[in-house]
Amino acid sequence: MTAPKNTSVDAGLRKGVMTAPELAAQAIANIAPSAVIAFTAAAIYIGAGNGTMMSFVLATIVILSVGYCVVVFARRHASAGSLYTYVSKGLGPTGAYLAGITLIIGCWGIAAGSLAGSVSYMNDFLNLIHVPIHGRIGRIILVIVLGGLATLFTIRGIRLSARVSLVLELISITIISILLVLALIWLGPRAWDPAQFKLSGAPISGVSAGMVLGILGFVGFSSADALGREARHPYTAIPRAIMLSALAVGILYVFASYTQIAVLGSDLAESTNPLADIASLIAMPSWYTPILTFGVGASFFAVVVAPLNVIGRIMYVMGKEGVIPSQFGRTHEHFLTPHRALLVTGPTVMIIDIILLAYGAHPMDVTVWIDTYGTYGYMVAYALVAIACIVYFRRLRSRMALIVTTATIAVVAMVYVFFANIYPVPAFPLNLMPYLFLATVAAGVVWYLFLRVRRPDVITRIGKTETSTLEGIG
Repeated sequence: MTAPKNTSVDAGLRKGVMTAPELAAQAIANIAPSAVIAFTAAAIYIGAGNGTMMSFVLATIVILSVGYCVVVFARRHASAGSLYTYVSKGLGPTGAYLAGITLIIGCWGIAAGSLAGSVSYMNDFLNLIHVPIHGRIGRIILVIVLGGLATLFTIRGIRLSARVSLVLELISITIISILLVLALIWLGPRAWDPAQFKLSGAPISGVSAGMVLGILGFVGFSSADALGREARHPYTAIPRAIMLSALAVGILYVFASYTQIAVLGSDLAESTNPLADIASLIAMPSWYTPILTFGVGASFFAVVVAPLNVIGRIMYVMGKEGVIPSQFGRTHEHFLTPHRALLVTGPTVMIIDIILLAYGAHPMDVTVWIDTYGTYGYMVAYALVAIACIVYFRRLRSRMALIVTTATIAVVAMVYVFFANIYPVPAFPLNLMPYLFLATVAAGVVWYLFLRVRRPDVITRIGKTETSTLEGIG
């Protein structure tokens, strides 16, 4: 349906168009499991050894605990505001605002970092198929092309962007899964590796440190909660999408880590590209390497699209409530997407990558740096929604045992992950990321304090916009 061309009425977000698979696509695409599989198991193995699989199991338990804190809200409240809206129910406008800005930071960081990752792999893919793209200029061109496409998809419609993400992630997961299954077949009887189940020689400290990296591999998993207006049957479909996608990805991580260790053994600690090493070891045909490279690059690209969708919708709700300029609280007359927020966010994602690449940084280094910055935002937002969960449902006198258990696991884990990333102090420039994150949050807090003094009416509206109160025809 096309909105009437009446500039006094916001067209609204499109209502009830997202199917269950499309919601799952949004959640899985924001996780980027293929990109995580490509690197994280090797990084964890360095410290955890045969406990790598257990690190992923523990990470999955933590994420499911966070997910439960999210879905108990999602079963009662449908909004485009994601955690921003949920946290308001328990911690009021101050908690909601802090959750909103930290989630925007998280989504922006993951989008920008993933764009650099996609540039790296698509650059390699093009060179493998004899399309020469070299040097800083070539990479900057790829940033503009891929970033422009991601922004275009999100503006053209939530279903288009979700379907693009779904197709790309399915292609990537299928390519990697085929490789891992063939590797186990190639191993024959050696595919059974009891040492991993017995945790032979696995230090507890290494397993817990590995859990941190495993948790980081799930950031963004709850992004379907920003589609409360656009989802069909949001009160049931969104909770299922969040929990089932997290569980499915967790199982995939466990399987992938087990297989990589079973095939490569101690060589995994030295591998810079485990999947390519496995393909070489089991003698995959030469044409497989470009396909594998494209698959990982496609996974990174899907993660650019998914968090942009979340940012657009949070800014849309904030614009409705007057927290940011009201122009952001309007959607495109035809596409019914928060195009103004996306037209601001998409270019800023591209600009930071262009600047860093122009100074000679490698794209994968840019991915690590900016993803780390964004991860701090997610950790704070997840901790806040867990705390809000306890406060809100205690107020309602609901059954609290499971809520308290999962929320406690979530908060303790998020605090642990946060500090594990700042101590011991990492090398430059990762040592600067916590300060950049805190500076960004501080700037947001200054704006909040300004609103409290000059626009107290806005503070009373924070986090109150739900599907039922949105304007427009949608």
